[in-house]
Amino acid sequence: MKLIKLDAIDSTNDFLKGLSTTQELENYTVVTAENQTKGRGQMGAVWNSEKSKNLIMSIFVKDLLAGIEGIYQLNIATALAIIEVLKTFEIQNLSIKWPNDIMSANFKLAGILIENSFKSDGSIATIIGIGLNVNQTNFDNLPKASSMAVVSNSVFDKDELVLLIVEKLKENFKLLNSNSEVLWNTYLELLFKKEVPMPFVVNNQKPFMGIIKGVSTSGKLILLLEDDSVVEYGLKEIQMLY
Repeated sequence: MKLIKLDAIDSTNDFLKGLSTTQELENYTVVTAENQTKGRGQMGAVWNSEKSKNLIMSIFVKDLLAGIEGIYQLNIATALAIIEVLKTFEIQNLSIKWPNDIMSANFKLAGILIENSFKSDGSIATIIGIGLNVNQTNFDNLPKASSMAVVSNSVFDKDELVLLIVEKLKENFKLLNSNSEVLWNTYLELLFKKEVPMPFVVNNQKPFMGIIKGVSTSGKLILLLEDDSVVEYGLKEIQMLY
């Protein structure tokens, strides 16, 4: 593992992406930053983080998948790696809000942004961005956010977390092409609000009730509706109201 520590950067994902275009990066090259000015989440959402309080990291990996049909497994392996690390610190009530927000009870602790680059030779290079709220305790303007410190009333070593997360990623990625069913089953068991009637909204239309039944192999959310029909929604199509 090669570790690059930065004080401030617009985006660790963008920095690592730029680096990968100018040089040959070794697998598990990691970039961390104390402050990120243009952090991004899913669907262009902004990731805000108090300086030096939280873990902001991006990891470069390549040649992990046999083909693009299993691309969503990267999300699963990453989300589970973070969950496994948090469990070692006895963080409670953990779940994964589809597709890959890490929750403690009803509060978000971490977000993941995975960006893939498909090469002409069929190889896949991936940058995994992770934002984990570690020691920040003030979330006045973010009512659905929390941190490891708030949940456990403790202070944590961010450098230790980096090493633990990368080690868990390596373990999970070994399973991708050999025993991915284990990852899938665990991911589905940990889905936030699974089997619980919840309101959803599609394209800012009228909210409706649905029950999360699972996630398809392509990463779509599977919902059971009130008329007993089963439908699938992609990431940009639906939002859970909670």
